[in-house]
Amino acid sequence: MLISIEEIGLATILFIWIVILTRFLTKSLYEALIKRGVKERVAIYYNRKIIHMLAGGLVAILVPFYFKTPIIPFILAMILAAFSYIPYKTGKLFYWYQVPENMYDVHFCVMWGVCLAAGWLLTGNPWFGVLPIIFMSFGDAITGIVRNTLFKRRTKSWWGNLAMATVTIPIGAWIFGAVGAGIAALCSIIEHYEFGMIDDNITVPLAALAILLILNPVPNI
Repeated sequence: MLISIEEIGLATILFIWIVILTRFLTKSLYEALIKRGVKERVAIYYNRKIIHMLAGGLVAILVPFYFKTPIIPFILAMILAAFSYIPYKTGKLFYWYQVPENMYDVHFCVMWGVCLAAGWLLTGNPWFGVLPIIFMSFGDAITGIVRNTLFKRRTKSWWGNLAMATVTIPIGAWIFGAVGAGIAALCSIIEHYEFGMIDDNITVPLAALAILLILNPVPNI
């Protein structure tokens, strides 16, 4: 299936939106939070979660309705992964949402593209790729916001995982019924654990995608 002009146009608009969000809006928010006395790392991780939702999550929801293939979204994700990686390579970090000790934002972009393409191409249905991204985007964002609010630092908390479950279980049920709700609950537990550089931006979407492919449920949408 050929890529349409409409897809290219929408992808361009979304790319511009993500650039505005990551380069300007979140930077302004960071500066405002710092002026209010918010700790630097707290401000940084608030920004990461905002980017998760308003870039990764928002675009993922739009994909099934406006794109005919995963080609353009996958390319967009890889371009954004490269743009996220370059500051780490050069040492000139986007300090308002990047930290030197991890490149989890790069993991986010890569997994976004990989899960979307794999889920869609292996099943012929975009929701198999989109739901894992939603769990990674909105679910992980909620855990981070709760964590920041309660502990003022990056740490794992079951309160955050409970918040993730309250958000992702209804979404999973809406898209894949009981199977989707069950996977959402499991991913809310998986998010609590990390294994070195293998963070929840990798484990959560991969686990969700793998289970969806194994169970192959019929989507409600």
